[in-house]
Amino acid sequence: MEVVDELKKFGETHARAQQITPERYREICAGIRDDGEGPDSWVGRWSALGDEFAAAGGDLDACRHYNLARLPYADSPAKVEAARKCVAAFSRWAEAGGQIERVTVETPEGTVRCWATGLSEVRPQPVLLAMGGIVSIKEQWAPLLAKMPRLGMAAVVAEMPGVGENTQRYSPDSWKMLSGILDAVADRAVVDRTYAMALSFSGHLAMRCAVADPRIRGIATVGAPVRDTFTDAAWKRQLPTITRNTLTHLAGAEPGGLDALLTGFALGDEELSALEIPVNYVASKRDEIIPGSDVRLLTRLVRGARVIEFDDEHASPNHAAEVQAWVVRSILRMRGGNALPRAAMGVAGAVLRARRAALGLFA
Repeated sequence: MEVVDELKKFGETHARAQQITPERYREICAGIRDDGEGPDSWVGRWSALGDEFAAAGGDLDACRHYNLARLPYADSPAKVEAARKCVAAFSRWAEAGGQIERVTVETPEGTVRCWATGLSEVRPQPVLLAMGGIVSIKEQWAPLLAKMPRLGMAAVVAEMPGVGENTQRYSPDSWKMLSGILDAVADRAVVDRTYAMALSFSGHLAMRCAVADPRIRGIATVGAPVRDTFTDAAWKRQLPTITRNTLTHLAGAEPGGLDALLTGFALGDEELSALEIPVNYVASKRDEIIPGSDVRLLTRLVRGARVIEFDDEHASPNHAAEVQAWVVRSILRMRGGNALPRAAMGVAGAVLRARRAALGLFA
């Protein structure tokens, strides 16, 4: 399948999450001819639509279209420009709302830029740390950021290494980035009560970080790799091409060098057994990215693991409502109860939109 055909196939769920209807999406895709940089290319068409919304003052809609333009990652000048415009449009939207701020974390491995809400020196609150998968930019969490104050929590949304504005390379030590983020907001939040909503590959980072950093008190994840995703040679060979290419890009791996590099990410028995916090995990029976052996390993070794499974593909896109409700209830339970039910339902809807955007079919 040609690159542009793959983008059209995998992008539809992603577009729906950006509040672009399937009919409108297919209409736009019908005019896309290639994955180059001309007006009829993937990036050209989606960027042009983003420009139209930006010119009309529709910054969040512009952000959504630029986001699609840079999929699955910014590997050309045109996609780099689309990514830049995406962040700029979101910045204008956030500034107009007045509740969302930037948090920048400098590390030896690179710069991590986040969006946050609810940070306060006067009234510090527990932290929800949210991250998506290997194509998910932080701007996709706009609905969650707008709703979080209702739950009495501060929220910090970040990107995986190599995604969006995160200049780090994806490596076996990338989990340390999460501790760096908590250090950066420790003067304005109760970081020793942090709950991670870390989806897909970022769920793996959260689990590894929680082994070393007791400030993470619970994790809710969907389709996170554990071990065999990284070590089973036969499984790695059958991963979707778009997933393999994206991982190669994020890690800065040499052609043909991805499989050897991924082996270093695997979580060992001792690490999994050392996890003494709740780990609530949504599994999918027909997951094409995460093998069932990873889920079985988690349930065997992590005492606080709670797994719900759907007969679906990666991220259970056909059970989105059930998944989002379970994830939100998980966070509330970890935090200490089911308080604020009306506010929680508003956040649940925001999580649903963010989850669809963050996962799509790309992991």
